[in-house]
Amino acid sequence: MVDLGQAGESLVAAWLEQQGAKILQQRWRSPWGEIDLIAHFPATMMLAFVEVKTRSSGNWDQGGLLAVNGRKQEKLWQTANHFLASRPQWADLNCRFDVAIVFCLGDNNPTSHKEELPSSFKQGQTIIYHGYRLRLEQYLTNAFGG
Repeated sequence: MVDLGQAGESLVAAWLEQQGAKILQQRWRSPWGEIDLIAHFPATMMLAFVEVKTRSSGNWDQGGLLAVNGRKQEKLWQTANHFLASRPQWADLNCRFDVAIVFCLGDNNPTSHKEELPSSFKQGQTIIYHGYRLRLEQYLTNAFGG
């Protein structure tokens, strides 16, 4: 079964691909932490390290924004540096840190059957994926510096 975090990350990955990105890695790990998505934008020669926060209603951290605090940013920066050091072919690209906020709406019924995301959807549109009702609420480009 796909957990809520994976569903949110898959939603953002599909949306980024619609924006012209190629997803290089999902849930990339290093000794310092994990980066949810690493996306390459060939048209602009940009590499985006994307933190995805998927939250249901009634969360305490402004939909996940407060969870991307200074300590989390430092871990993401170290992890991104480790990625670039281990893959020198990407090291000359411009890099940025993005944050995606995904809301999970009520009445979810998680399922294990294989399900595809729609080929086209917009930010703010509710999508049902693996039984979760998800909405890409915000996508913050270049949310913080390293």
